[in-house]
Amino acid sequence: MTDTRIAFVHARRVWDSRGRPTVEADVLLEGGAVGRAIAPAGASTGSHEAIDLRDGGEAFGGYDVTRAVRNVNEIVGRAVVGMDATDQEALDERLIELDGTRNKSKLGANALLSVSMAAAHAAAAASAQPLFSYLGGSGATLIPLPQIQIFGGGAHAGRRVDIQDFMIMCPAATSFAQALDWTAEVYRTAGKLMAEAGQLAGVADEGGWWPMFATNEQALDMLVRAIERAGFRPGEQVGIALDIAASEFGRNGVYKLALDGTELSTGQMVEMLAGWVSRYPILSIEDPVAEDDLPGLVAFTQAVGDKVQIVGDDLFVTDADRVRDAAEQRGGNCALIKPNQRGTLTETLDACRAAAESGYARIVSARSGETEDITIAHLSVGWNAGQLKVGSFSRSERMAKWNEMLRIEEVLGGKARFAGGSVLGRSAPAAKA
Repeated sequence: MTDTRIAFVHARRVWDSRGRPTVEADVLLEGGAVGRAIAPAGASTGSHEAIDLRDGGEAFGGYDVTRAVRNVNEIVGRAVVGMDATDQEALDERLIELDGTRNKSKLGANALLSVSMAAAHAAAAASAQPLFSYLGGSGATLIPLPQIQIFGGGAHAGRRVDIQDFMIMCPAATSFAQALDWTAEVYRTAGKLMAEAGQLAGVADEGGWWPMFATNEQALDMLVRAIERAGFRPGEQVGIALDIAASEFGRNGVYKLALDGTELSTGQMVEMLAGWVSRYPILSIEDPVAEDDLPGLVAFTQAVGDKVQIVGDDLFVTDADRVRDAAEQRGGNCALIKPNQRGTLTETLDACRAAAESGYARIVSARSGETEDITIAHLSVGWNAGQLKVGSFSRSERMAKWNEMLRIEEVLGGKARFAGGSVLGRSAPAAKA
């Protein structure tokens, strides 16, 4: 391995999939290795997430990142020069100390994460290894089961439907490549059926079809039709995964479904979703209740946790302590893992480990504001997460991740273990450092 001390750090403003500015960082090591990474941004965000630092004001709707870029170039970069990029924990601890706030509000999680991820890429390059094998060593062979959006809704599609993501999973597929093949057929078929029915309004933030449904259940009916028309058995070969994103329309135990014209209590929300589980081939439900409703999550888990995967995102926000607290009360059985919710790779891995130790499944996830950065594909394998959620099956910022996973599966060859349906209902192997 060449000299892995950090020689230089540089950040620049680049653009994400929504045409908004974001932060890209380059980390150059003394031995010549270079790493590069770009911070994503969410639309539906939990209130306990790390802060995505924006300039405010009129430029680019207030979303400019000149302060975050300056923080990297004038503060962070100078502070980490000379540090060993292979000591990720020490590097990230330095970033955390420089910011000094729990939510990264001083320097910005977007500033810190871009450097944290770029340093990992540089260290992997110095070791002449792909990032996934640098992170996980010889045990990094588990290829994740993907969750792929077919219809976008909620904050990702102008709230045309209340539910944010209508996705599919392919538990019967025997490889990641086959899972993508099946998804391609369902995605194409769904678009065709919607166009025939006059229910297609375009493409949503994450590449899924932008629907024109009259009710939320109509989307479920259409998705089942698409799975069947594409030639698959719903629930067996291809199943449904939902991201309710209930924090977007519910708080204080009251849930207002605008499309359906209904207002539900927590108990009624749990009852409605449990009814969906009994009537539709649903395998996974994310954020069934709002981030302030842990009792509701516990109640929903008690109701259907033995039948479906129940994923915490806005409540957990990739925070190890929050994951453990929920696990103690048996709220959910799976944690979504988003690096930009914490701001460093070390804190993200801590949450992943906490989930594994609690017996929870893990899903490494992208955000709605994405780029060509492919780091999370490598994290999902390097950390043996077992599942990966990127968005839909269109738009290059999404396909970049899916295509990178195909390359990883090819590189692993006979060593690759496709998670498939084995991760549904029980945990995948524990994350490694």
